[in-house]
Formats: sequence, C-alpha cells, structure tokens
Amino acid sequence: MKTSYSSIFRHPRWLVPGTDIQPTETAANRAVPADRGRNSLTTTISLIWIALHISQAGCNSPELDSIVLATPITMQTVTNPLPSEPITPLRANANLPAGKVELGRQLFHDKRLSADNSISCATCHEIGKGGGDGLETAVGYNGQVGLLNTPTVFNSSLSLAQFWDGRVATLEQQVSGPIHNPIEMATNWPDVIFKLQQDKRFELAFTKEYPSGIVEASLVNAIATFEKSLITVNSPFDRYLQGDRSALSETATQGYMLFKELGCIACHQGNAVGGNMFQKFGVMEDYFSNDDANASVHKGRYNVTQRKSDLHRFKVPTLRNVELTGPYFHHGKTETLREAIEVMAVHQLGTHVDENETMLIEEFLKSLTGQIRKEWE
Repeated sequence: MKTSYSSIFRHPRWLVPGTDIQPTETAANRAVPADRGRNSLTTTISLIWIALHISQAGCNSPELDSIVLATPITMQTVTNPLPSEPITPLRANANLPAGKVELGRQLFHDKRLSADNSISCATCHEIGKGGGDGLETAVGYNGQVGLLNTPTVFNSSLSLAQFWDGRVATLEQQVSGPIHNPIEMATNWPDVIFKLQQDKRFELAFTKEYPSGIVEASLVNAIATFEKSLITVNSPFDRYLQGDRSALSETATQGYMLFKELGCIACHQGNAVGGNMFQKFGVMEDYFSNDDANASVHKGRYNVTQRKSDLHRFKVPTLRNVELTGPYFHHGKTETLREAIEVMAVHQLGTHVDENETMLIEEFLKSLTGQIRKEWE
C-alpha cells in the first residue's frame, strides 16, 4: 500500500503554516535550545522521512490493503482552511439517519448487552471521560481486568482499523468483539436479542427504523451508526485552521510549530491527527524491557499477522481530545500527557524535550479538544 503522505511531508511549508519562513526563524524555534541542532530543515525532514518509511515497511501487505479499502472513512472538508496543513478540521457527519443514531445511543448505554446486565458500551467508553474510562486497563464482566487500555470511541470512524492491533476494519465488526469477549461483556447475540425482545416498547421503536426487527445485523448497525456520530468538532485548533487566528494561544501555536519540527506530524496528521497507520512502538529507541518484550499484550499487530515486522507495532492513536483520554499508550502505564510527550520524543523521535518544549506541545494538544455533546450521554 502506498501512503499518500510520503511526498507532501517533505514540503518545507508544512513546517510553518502559511509562510515560506525557514523553521529557524519562528517563535517556536526560538524557544528551542539551539545547541541541539534541531533547527536544521534537513534534520526535520529526515526524521519525518524515517518515520514514514519505517511505517511503510509494515504496511505493504495485501491484508492491510484490504483493511484500508474496507474501512468506511468519511473525508472531512472545510471552506478556506489554512493552506498546506497536514492536519485538517473535523466536520460532523450530517448524513446519518437520526432515528438510527438515537436507537444506537440507547443500545450504547444499555447494560442488557452484557451477561449479567452490569456493563454497557458506555461503561468503558464514557462520554464524560473523553470516550474512554480513565483506567489503566478496562474492568469488565465479574470484575475481570483486561490487558489493554481502552481507546477512545470519539472519532473512531475515521480510523483505518479498530482496536490497538487493527484486527478488524469497521465499527460494525468492532461492535461484536466486546459482546463475545469473556472478559468484557461475556455474552452472545442470541441472549442479547432475547432480552431486548422482552421490552415491547423498545421493540416497537426499533422495528420502525429496522423492519427486520431486533436481529444481530440491525443491532450492530444501530450501535455503529451512533458511534459514527461521535465526531468532536469545533476544537480551538480546528477554528484556527479555518482562519480564526484568535482561537489558538501563542503557546499552543508555538507548540504546533514544534510538533511539526520534531516530526510528530509524520504519524499524527489527517483529520483525526492519527489513526491512519500502524507504527512500531520504539522506532528510535527500544521501549520494551527484556522481561516483557515478548508478552502478548506488547506484541501488537504481530498477534494478528504473525509477521515479525509487525512485532510491537500498534495503530497510531488519534490525538483528538487527548488531554481527556489518559492514562496513555496500549498498556495505560503512562499517567500524564506530559510524560507521554517525553516518552514519544525519546522512543519515536530519538530526541529529548525540555520542560518548556513539553509545555508547548501539551498546550497544542489541548487545543485539539472538541465539543462533546450532551445528547450523546
């Protein structure tokens, strides 16, 4: 699969939006200690090139091509965005049928979808917690603790695949995973359908939208349709991209410049600011100790493909609303956003960021927090 980003990332104007000024002349770069040599345009482009081509090494496969082609990604467009930016604003998906969205919302919050009626989708994907649960790893049926950190459900329809290892392509396929997982909801569709059919009021409302009635396909479609509506629009950064310079603080603007200069943008771009590729955790410096490197939870996409090149490779997470979605990474071991920034600098970019640089990037990342609608709850 050939990535569409391999050439455009080399354009120097992507390093400083809307200008031909070299990176050494920006306010953000003046905040960076000069003794690191990071102001070199060649260094910046090299970091981006390395990150992209390492990613491509694990992406050239028929299996991944099939996932990309099968994924219903809705491209978002805006009027008059800033030119040549690697991140694009979000727009709400206005084409979803309102009746099905509402039924999906009800099902998303319905604990009858679990074996003992104690867990709903919203238990682990809380609307008020950035679409996650705020835990290191999820707690499911009968108090069982999962192995992975819960990804946010917000903007998940924009990802090339679902789950950390990308084992399914679509939200519809993803819905059934937790239902059958003995650690999560520990049930099956026939049992769920039986329980829901006892609720005649719900059955009547459901049949109005789905003439086939309460069957697996319609339940899956309703939940996935609701999840596709969870697009967090109108973040300060989106408003900035659309031309409102006052929407972004000076520190956040400097943070964005630094985010691009360091090469973070190579993996975190597009409208979801991530979610559109798989990447090795530990590109520039090994992340896993000898004790846990072979643990199943850390193998990532290797668990799906059994390819050595996919060892420790995970779907790059979206950075939308990232200030709300801690703790971080697939194992949830990193508690704060600042710590996550420092980890990424060392292990993905092969550099170190000081306290001021970390603060600048954090302020930029906070500007990616969009609107979370009350009616989603």
